[in-house]
Amino acid sequence: MPYIDESPTMSPQLSACGQESGDGVSPTPTDGLSTGGEREAGKGLEMRKLVLSGFLASEEIYINQLEALLLPMKPLKATATTSQPVLTLQQIETIFYKIQDIYEIHKEFYDSLCPKVQQWDSNVTMGHLFQKLASQLGVYKAFVDNYKIALETAEKCSQSNYQFQKISEELKVKGPKDSKESHTSVTMEALLYKPIDRVTRSTLVLHDLLKHTPADHPDYPLLQDALRISQNFLSSINEDIDPRRTAVTTPKGETRQLVKDGFLVELSEGSRKLRHVFLFTDVLLCAKLKKTAVGKHQQYDCKWYVPLADLVFPSPEESEHCPQVHVIPDHELEDMKMKISAIKSEVQKEKANKGQSRAIERLKKKMFENEFWLLLNSPAIPFRIHNRNGKSYLFLLSSDYERSEWREAIQKLQKKDLQAFVLSSVELQVLTGSCFKLRTVHNIPVTSNKDDDESPGLYGFLHVIVHSAKGFKQSANLYCTLEVDSFGYFVSKAKTRVFRDTTEPQWNEEFEIELEGSQSLRILCYEKCYDKTKLNKDNNEIVDKIMGKGQIQLDPQAVQTKNWHMDVIEMNGIKVEFSMKFTSRDMSLKRTPSKKQTGVFGVKISVVTKRERSKVPYIVRQCIEEVEKRGIEEVGIYRISGVATDIQALKAVFDANNKDILVMLSDMDINAIAGTLKLYFRELPEPLLTDRLYPAFMEGIALSDPAAKENCMMHLLRSLPDPNLITFLFLLEHLKRVAEKEPINKMSLHNLATVFGPTLLRPSEGESKGHLTLASDIWSHDVMAQVQVLLYYLQHPPISFTELKRNTLYFSTDV
Repeated sequence: MPYIDESPTMSPQLSACGQESGDGVSPTPTDGLSTGGEREAGKGLEMRKLVLSGFLASEEIYINQLEALLLPMKPLKATATTSQPVLTLQQIETIFYKIQDIYEIHKEFYDSLCPKVQQWDSNVTMGHLFQKLASQLGVYKAFVDNYKIALETAEKCSQSNYQFQKISEELKVKGPKDSKESHTSVTMEALLYKPIDRVTRSTLVLHDLLKHTPADHPDYPLLQDALRISQNFLSSINEDIDPRRTAVTTPKGETRQLVKDGFLVELSEGSRKLRHVFLFTDVLLCAKLKKTAVGKHQQYDCKWYVPLADLVFPSPEESEHCPQVHVIPDHELEDMKMKISAIKSEVQKEKANKGQSRAIERLKKKMFENEFWLLLNSPAIPFRIHNRNGKSYLFLLSSDYERSEWREAIQKLQKKDLQAFVLSSVELQVLTGSCFKLRTVHNIPVTSNKDDDESPGLYGFLHVIVHSAKGFKQSANLYCTLEVDSFGYFVSKAKTRVFRDTTEPQWNEEFEIELEGSQSLRILCYEKCYDKTKLNKDNNEIVDKIMGKGQIQLDPQAVQTKNWHMDVIEMNGIKVEFSMKFTSRDMSLKRTPSKKQTGVFGVKISVVTKRERSKVPYIVRQCIEEVEKRGIEEVGIYRISGVATDIQALKAVFDANNKDILVMLSDMDINAIAGTLKLYFRELPEPLLTDRLYPAFMEGIALSDPAAKENCMMHLLRSLPDPNLITFLFLLEHLKRVAEKEPINKMSLHNLATVFGPTLLRPSEGESKGHLTLASDIWSHDVMAQVQVLLYYLQHPPISFTELKRNTLYFSTDV
């Protein structure tokens, strides 16, 4: 991505960004502001300047693009009246319609705004410039109405005229001032789209500017007016486009006897459908809820049924020939979680302020739509069933536990003497009609369907020790996995080592699991499959055999004690013994600086690097080297917890600077090494991205305009102390290398940002106490923003320390 350097006069300093001195960083007041309120106002005005300077850079690029579009217009017009015209005057008028007017409007706007930003004064007013720009949007309306015909005309002329084709394929756009690139080649089609894109950009900038302009500033009412005009304009040209999709709703039932029912996602004709599936004593029925008029008795519609006598499960070998399951990218799921958290946060605020019930209902409706999307798109584990008389069906489940439950329930019923049959249309109608009354699962499993007094779940860290298991009939290679729920579906969080050839495995392994609104813990016990022919199956199939499984509710009262609570889960005649205790978010936030400055854990990063005479702490370099050597292809690296006792042993060795560190690292389980690295960052006296800059990072990531965001996020990195910045960039490149192996290790940039974001970026203790008085949903929204900050840097092109430290600002030239 190309950048432009900006002159030092345009280099805004956030009030949060101070001068570096010694080990720490002390904030410097801006413009002599010193009181808390004044500092806040100062910070708002500095953010305002960042937004404006970023917008100014992108405005320069936009003007260059319009110039490039206008450049061929004059020579084309000149030839139009000759005996050999390239285009007729009518064609030229159609293709270049209103471009000259748009160019003049923006050139005048840029020339007026530029000196105001370069000779910055916090009292300067420029709202009238944005108001004038908004008042001229009628030109854009004319351009938009003509846009489709302009494109069609340009395409037809390209096909019929070689000269024009050559011109329209390579228009030269001038690079920004001080840019390394003098010109870039762009097609006419791409440039004709720029004005349409620009109105949205200007509206985003107005939104950001208003957010960071004090209400008593003379610009405030002018910017408000400009935003109102822009938004009305956007909605007028978008009114025919309604991107919202109505969510499909579904439920369940039986006569014979209903054994089990629930909501499952079916992959039908290439798309995901939410179905209510009913397992009766002799038949599996898949239904959807009929849409009925309000007040009318609701009914199910049968999509298909399979008598259990005819139902078979395809073998793993047969599954290989089934169509591949399209998995939704992690970043789309993470983005949706962030939206849901933000809406929950708004609902809490409305309730706290005793807001209108209509507004709360509207928010809840939006939340339901988003949660429904997540419910539909998050499952990826295939559960295939086959009717021996022909048709196959495919469900997608979120966990192996759920798949195992359905399979076991069906197989148990199939042990009885079952007869094959065909239901008449009347019998099928009666059976489907009974589903509504018989169903046991009434609501789609989304939080918007829960009562307000239901537990929101736990946020914090669950410590679990998996002790041992007994009850196996013969020796096997055994291991356990731990799953917890988050956003309505379950995720695997930890895995014990494989205990070889035993009937009584003694794992005694401790794990720390992060909870995000979790209500249940599941333990699954597997027999490890070492058959090479069955391994490495794609299609999300799990080939190891489940020997037993169990689930317990995480009761906040029972779990939130300082002492370990011992328990036993019984599963298929197998008993697994485990202990657990819970640490809430506020407890886990307390960073206690180390009393002794000789170790590395809990010691300031600047102290450690100075003592070691290194740029990056030795512990960080060694752990990363080991992960890259033998853990980069490990499934779930950094997500799957390492054994706590191993992590504590490594911590002690690093703290003592023991000469056996390298020998110990080479022998240690790779998840424990990954866990040690995470623990080091979590135990720093302050997070790597510092307490002081936390509010600025939160504000920067919330900016809507890409240029302003780029400007701000790079500026914040430059404001970090050198040891923090160099270590952060070192970690960043490592995490990018881990994500390159995503097809093997299943760790995308989004997964890694979710793991590391809240560790590297957290509010200071004082701020967190304020947060914790709010609902856990608001807290969760904060965590989502922390994830987004790290993700921003992970998705950014490589960032060099020396480039960054040149005393200039960088802007994205992507418009």
